[in-house]
Amino acid sequence: MSVLAPSVRGSRAPARGRGPAGVLAVAGLFAVLWLVVGPGDGGWLSFAGQLAGAEAVLLMAAAIVLISVLPAVESWFDGIDRAAIWHRRLSVTGMVLVIPHVLFSSGRHGPPPQAGPPTSGGRGADVGGLLAQVGVWGLVALAVWAVAPRWRTMLPWLAPYIARSPLLPHLRRASRRLLGGYERWRALHRLTGLFLAAAFVHGLLDATMFGSRILRWSYLVAGGIGIACYVYRETIARYFLPLHDYQVAAVTTIAPGLTELALTPVGRPLHFTPGQFAMLFLESADGWRRHPFTISSAPHDDVLRFTIKALGDDTTRIQTLVRPGMPAVVGGPHGRFDHTRGTDRQIWIAGGIGITPFLSWLRALDRHPLPPRVDLFYSTVGDAPFAREIADVAAAHPNLRVHRHDSAARGFLAADDVLAAAGTGDDPGRVSVFLCGPAPMVDAFVRRLRRAGVPSRQIHREHFDWR
Repeated sequence: MSVLAPSVRGSRAPARGRGPAGVLAVAGLFAVLWLVVGPGDGGWLSFAGQLAGAEAVLLMAAAIVLISVLPAVESWFDGIDRAAIWHRRLSVTGMVLVIPHVLFSSGRHGPPPQAGPPTSGGRGADVGGLLAQVGVWGLVALAVWAVAPRWRTMLPWLAPYIARSPLLPHLRRASRRLLGGYERWRALHRLTGLFLAAAFVHGLLDATMFGSRILRWSYLVAGGIGIACYVYRETIARYFLPLHDYQVAAVTTIAPGLTELALTPVGRPLHFTPGQFAMLFLESADGWRRHPFTISSAPHDDVLRFTIKALGDDTTRIQTLVRPGMPAVVGGPHGRFDHTRGTDRQIWIAGGIGITPFLSWLRALDRHPLPPRVDLFYSTVGDAPFAREIADVAAAHPNLRVHRHDSAARGFLAADDVLAAAGTGDDPGRVSVFLCGPAPMVDAFVRRLRRAGVPSRQIHREHFDWR
């Protein structure tokens, strides 16, 4: 069968850089504005420290905007999962900027403002200092808590040494007692806006360069937008979110550590595109739980299915906590993982539970047909769940070729092997690649595919590990 030249089968290629570029442009213009105004007395070192603090507030405010569940955010970042990734990046960068702020910001930078709250000394400075401590240490604690589960990815050189340490089991037990589960993290993470507000007010009370109205107003706008979005999210956002009532119909064990939930609608069902994910609220035996899960059923199925791997406290206990008949609420859908955005020649790569969005695609082929040529690579350790169902679909669709890969027997699946097996090694520029799996695996594939010549705009991934 001849391979057709690449063409976009559905919507336009995603403008993934639009959202990040917009945030970086705002941060850059903010810094340029402050540098143009400058300090009134030439104290540039201290002024740079104050600028670092103002930029930290700006980036933290932008991070809150990205999780404000505003529809425009998902559109600009090509998916709410990508917006959540940038939320984490901006938060960490903002915390890094606090370091030069603490080290260098001191002294006065020109005459005091003619009106408004005091900027240094007296009660205003005391309150400002207290708020600085509350804001900084609160944000630091939340940042550390957010990145702690990803320490292996962020510090790969340290992982082998820690893994061999006899203290590792004790550290794990201590961290579980200290940090708790997902629900405790989520509840405390909602304090981010309060810590930002403390840092923001500290800047108003304690910063000494606000003799310039331009700098004062730029700071007010930057922090005010973030706080407004936080108030919106915590108060009225729930009344604008699309929520759908469901009931648990079945809880099925697919494999050890792998559970499928089947839900039936109670009222208006959720309408979604294959490959999207939703926020699932479950009333379990010990209260309501909320997690983002990829939908594994087809849009026209009578039931809504989620295939869930035991990766944390709640997902590990889901088989014992959730029972048929329990109510559920589904919010969304979200995401832009859609094969109709690719070219006519496609490669799908799934690692472990990353098969979930591809299951939705395969189960929806009657109404969402395949492109002319697809190679699906499914990598697992040992037996592959849903292997028989996937093989049956491939037998009925000659333009779908399935490649099973057992990493336990053959080692890790490599990008070069994928391109060679799919027959695209000589001309990788005409292929679209869709990836879903563990972050280290997907990151490695993205880097190698780019070096092999696959254009970045034709590499699509789902960030199912965000929270």
